[in-house]
Parts: sequence; C-alpha cells; structure tokens
Amino acid sequence: MAGGFEKKFEVLNEFGIHARPAALLVKTASEFDADIVIENNGAEVSAKSIMGLLTLEGYQGSVLTVRTEGDDALAAMSAIEKLFVNKFYED
Repeated sequence: MAGGFEKKFEVLNEFGIHARPAALLVKTASEFDADIVIENNGAEVSAKSIMGLLTLEGYQGSVLTVRTEGDDALAAMSAIEKLFVNKFYED
C-alpha cells in the first residue's frame, strides 16, 4: 500500500545539517524505497543526496519539511523523525 506523509521538524542540534548529519540522513534514507524530500524555504532536495542536503541551509532552529512517498513511506518518516528528535546523536 503506497502512501505519502509530510511532517515539519526543527533542527535542534547546535551546528545544523552539516556533513555528519547529512551523511546520517543519506544513510537512513537509502535504507528505504520511498521517495524522501526535504524542503527549506522553497528549496527541495532528495534526502538521498548529500550534496543537496548540504545546500539546504538547515541551521539550528530551522524548520524543515520532510515528505515521504511510497510503499515504506511511514517507516521512512519514522526513521527520519528519530534522527531529528535525537539531534542526529550529536549531544
């Protein structure tokens, strides 16, 4: 059963979406078949693209919109949410 989900997440970790959190996002997103898009201020990138993620300007306090679509969209959203909630394991 295919479906789509959308959630907003605040970037809580001190240094925002820099290389390490971006790599964690790509690693996590790549575990799913779902399309995962992250948006900030009108700019949309694939969560499976490290270069795209690094251009998002995901600073601490930014609110990013995550959209997942596909057969495992709910599981993908849950995994991405866990990264944001846990500050990408930086604290």
